[in-house]
Amino acid sequence: MGRQGNSSPRKTASASGSRGGSGATRQPSAAVYRRRRLFVGTALLMAVALTFGGFAVAGAFSGTEQASSTDGASESAAVPAPSPSATAGSEPTATPTPSCNQNLVTVSASTDKAAYGPEENPLLTLKVTNGGTMPCEVNIGTSQMEFLVTSGADRIFSSKDCQAKSEDLVKTIAPGASETANFPWARNRTLEGCSPIEARPGAGGAYYIFTAKLGSRASPKAVFQLS
Repeated sequence: MGRQGNSSPRKTASASGSRGGSGATRQPSAAVYRRRRLFVGTALLMAVALTFGGFAVAGAFSGTEQASSTDGASESAAVPAPSPSATAGSEPTATPTPSCNQNLVTVSASTDKAAYGPEENPLLTLKVTNGGTMPCEVNIGTSQMEFLVTSGADRIFSSKDCQAKSEDLVKTIAPGASETANFPWARNRTLEGCSPIEARPGAGGAYYIFTAKLGSRASPKAVFQLS
């Protein structure tokens, strides 16, 4: 029993010595635990703040770019940008269509029938054709055209004698294409200056010649008969 009583104090002293010895590990105090918790919490808050702050900055720049793009789109929609063709000095100069070479223009005359009864009026047709290889302009107005009817040396009718007014009519004619003008002749006589005349062309199977003129160009003769 005496050994048991002596051994118990030695174990207690050994335990006390292990807690207080220089080589033993010291347990953190309550103050240390509080400081550690405060530091860890602060670090977490900073990490969270930096992370969301980064997204906030990226979002701000992204939003600015999107706003700029939207503003640009709105401005483009409100004020269309000028097309290259509308930019001053960039428009190609249009080449004017040249006048037709008179040597390449043909004028022809025709009637709708070869012979007409006593109550029928001839329809005279003037046709101008571009015999060139390029489109060109021709003045086919009343200032240039004439429907002339003759019988031998007798000048029977001219559309210019009693023409109300003289007008220009410039038309672009494609290569090989034609323009036509029709004139219904009332089987009447006319004189230059539209002087009054009562005589009428003879009938009874007489032949007449229609000549179409355009400027200095004259057509071949078209022959028809009046009954």
